[in-house]
Amino acid sequence: MPALTPAVSRPRSVRPVTPHPDRFEAAAPRDGADAAADNREIAQLKAEITELQHAKEAAEAANEAKTRYLVSVSHEIRSPLNTIYGYAQLLERDDTFPGVEAGAVIRRSAEHLTNLVEGLLEISRIEGGVIRVRSDDVEIRRLLGHIVEMFHMQAASKGLDLRLIIKDHLPDCVRTDEKKLRQILINLVSNAVKYTPEGKVTITVRYRSQVADIDVSDTGIGIAAIDLDRVFEPFERGGSQEARLQPGIGLGLSITRVLAQVLGGDIAVTSTPNVGSSFRLRVMLPAATRAVNDAASGDRIIGYLGQRRTALVIDDDASQTVILHSLLRPLGFTVHTAANGLDGLALAARHRPDIVLLDIQMPGMNGWEVAERLRAAHGTAIRIVMASANAHEFRSGGDGDSSHDAFITKPIDLDALVALIGGQLDLQWERAEPVVAQMQAQPLLPLPSAAEPFLQRLNHLAKVGHIRGIADALDEFGTTIPAAAPIIAVLKGHLNDLDLRSFAKTLDDAKI
Repeated sequence: MPALTPAVSRPRSVRPVTPHPDRFEAAAPRDGADAAADNREIAQLKAEITELQHAKEAAEAANEAKTRYLVSVSHEIRSPLNTIYGYAQLLERDDTFPGVEAGAVIRRSAEHLTNLVEGLLEISRIEGGVIRVRSDDVEIRRLLGHIVEMFHMQAASKGLDLRLIIKDHLPDCVRTDEKKLRQILINLVSNAVKYTPEGKVTITVRYRSQVADIDVSDTGIGIAAIDLDRVFEPFERGGSQEARLQPGIGLGLSITRVLAQVLGGDIAVTSTPNVGSSFRLRVMLPAATRAVNDAASGDRIIGYLGQRRTALVIDDDASQTVILHSLLRPLGFTVHTAANGLDGLALAARHRPDIVLLDIQMPGMNGWEVAERLRAAHGTAIRIVMASANAHEFRSGGDGDSSHDAFITKPIDLDALVALIGGQLDLQWERAEPVVAQMQAQPLLPLPSAAEPFLQRLNHLAKVGHIRGIADALDEFGTTIPAAAPIIAVLKGHLNDLDLRSFAKTLDDAKI
């Protein structure tokens, strides 16, 4: 094969070009008007360049914030999921593992996930400029009590005193958007507990002339004056190193302020570093005339009076039908289940249920279509409740024009569902007599001095919220000191109710 010889480029001869004298003319001097126009064009060009630079910087900042956000959300989701997954595996592996502790931890983790998802949905709605405001009859005392209960264990694990103080007469029922008010309160109390290493968190409620002032104050790390406005910005937590070390995605207060404004209210904050903070929600909560549903009183419901009622659950998720079947049947309901719309319609025609709990997203016929056919076939004789994870399709119903009577979003708060069913069917609930109240009515005898170490140990375990440790310590207490049986029975009642505040008070009142 012949060797390859590289090609060599030869220089070209270039002929000089002489400009024709008629092709160019000398620039004529410009007058003042032309110069001013040029200056305006230059200034406008500079302004456009500056605007583009700012837009570029804003886009880069938004991308950086979105990256931080996605990383934080991933962590926030994985933490409670890991807890749920871990406790579920423990329950599968160990038959003796205490179900009360596992249930409490799993429920708290699930509530955390639910609140996170609700926050994400609110962000989506806010960005889309579509925020629907509902008008619900809200049992405000029950809602406040539930918020305290939700964070009671978390506060107790840090040794914090979490209190609810209602200063003025508060109506039993007010009218507002329950989900938005609930989300506001959850965000405020969650932050207060999170950023308070010791001391107390106090929720103080004042009510005058249909306006509620809800103050959430703490003895936490506080906020510097320069950061008081920044903490309401997305992804901001202020400049404090202690605040930055806390878990979270930095959106809670931003969402909270928007939701408060959507409800016609606002949030103000006062704070002193290393002393504490106070977030004050001021919002119109007009009193509602509806009587409080007796399902919300907090006592355990065991059934209802009157004729037996029939419920039909239509959901393609078998786990959901099992949950609802397990909830309703012990209360005295006859329960039928269907995995799709056609089977559900056939069961409704055969059994004439009093109430239907209906999912939206199902194979074949969706829930809205099923609801329309149920209403056309049976009229208002059947109450139809949409029970769905499709929160974006929320429609309150019950207005005479809709094919359904109510809507409840998944994950379902079972107490709220029972209250909803009771309201739809006008049920009168039967309740179990409180066992703890019976025990506390009996005088507790003085304890021997040998009980003192057990009381101290129980007090410590209650402060850190170690449920399983408390259960083991109570068993050991009862075995070692049989005379302590009455107080142990009371303490176990508090433990079963996860009421560590009453648990600690009973310990303080113990006589030695």
